[in-house]
Amino acid sequence: MPQEITTGIKDLLEEAKAEISEVDVAAARDLIDNSNALLVDIRDVRELWRDGKVPDSRHVPRGMVEFWIAPDSPYHKEIFTEDRPFIFMCAGGLRSALATQIAQRMGLKPAYNLIGGFGAWRDADAPIIPHEKK
Repeated sequence: MPQEITTGIKDLLEEAKAEISEVDVAAARDLIDNSNALLVDIRDVRELWRDGKVPDSRHVPRGMVEFWIAPDSPYHKEIFTEDRPFIFMCAGGLRSALATQIAQRMGLKPAYNLIGGFGAWRDADAPIIPHEKK
């Protein structure tokens, strides 16, 4: 018997967007410049290699978000204990909406989703630099 999926991605995104705060590129840049916000780029590294990255952003693979935030995780990163805003970004704002939701549920605050993601950042002619392969 085939699986019966009862909750789709549209449902998950609707739920996430009801719980989180979102910012557009202008507001994100203001938070970065004036509130020491950290832009957390959750795209796959291959997307960074292909499209570049935002200067001073922090790459956190989507699959590691929860593990890097949680203090009791062996993969915890101290940057997530800092008292500052966190803005999550993916390519188009969908994966990052889900990441923002989970980060917020874990207690990270304030946490925001970048509306339109990297595509919106690029379309706003905001700064982008190459991401070198290591």
